[in-house]
Amino acid sequence: MAGRNSPGKGKVTASYKRVLLKLSGEAFGGDKGFGIDHAIVTKIARQIKRVVEMGIDVGIVVGSGNIIRGAEAEKQGMDRVTADYAGMVATTVNALVLQDVLEREGVVVRTQTAINMQQVAEPYIRRRAIRHMEKKRAVIFAGGTGNPYMTTDTAAALRAIEIGADVLLKGSQVDGVYTADPHKHRGATRFERLTHREALEKRLEVMDATAFSLCMENKLPIIVFDLAAPDSIERAARGEPIGTIVTSE
Repeated sequence: MAGRNSPGKGKVTASYKRVLLKLSGEAFGGDKGFGIDHAIVTKIARQIKRVVEMGIDVGIVVGSGNIIRGAEAEKQGMDRVTADYAGMVATTVNALVLQDVLEREGVVVRTQTAINMQQVAEPYIRRRAIRHMEKKRAVIFAGGTGNPYMTTDTAAALRAIEIGADVLLKGSQVDGVYTADPHKHRGATRFERLTHREALEKRLEVMDATAFSLCMENKLPIIVFDLAAPDSIERAARGEPIGTIVTSE
């Protein structure tokens, strides 16, 4: 197995022991991109179940773009810090929906939040999260990092590093990292592989610079793939060639 703690460090060539899956809030909204499409969430949950059944530890970070985005709310006149905290609460809404669907699919799951919401979820405690995974429970991390001005991509990178994940799997609306937004630029081309440094230097916006920097400093591979593609989460977790692989070298 080629993971972060093996001789093949940084190589994405085999299945992994522990993964961190980043799901955007927009994914929960389906074709509309807002609200919650339970059919889509169920499809995602069934794939996560199959990854758990492979014996892979699964951590999940959820976004809130289907409900509110702090940066966009600020443009509408909302105080940015308040908007970001509203986004953290919204991630918890998505986490609880995913938790419910996973449980109905037979997956044992725990939700932890970076802000205090003890009536609905556990507080984020790194050692407890790792212990849950050792017991083969999926863990959903909500509330971002618990701090404003930080994206859920940064939260995903941070949690992946904290729990010792072998790879960060980022489910996207496109099938990898492109030279430009392929929905807006017809001539955009896809990278099959690139380094964290190249992603930063080229200012590729599939993840924010802070998230890329954290992954680069900790030699954490990233796989960016099309979440809507058939069996995409399972394929990425198995280390199959899919999407774009971002590594330290």
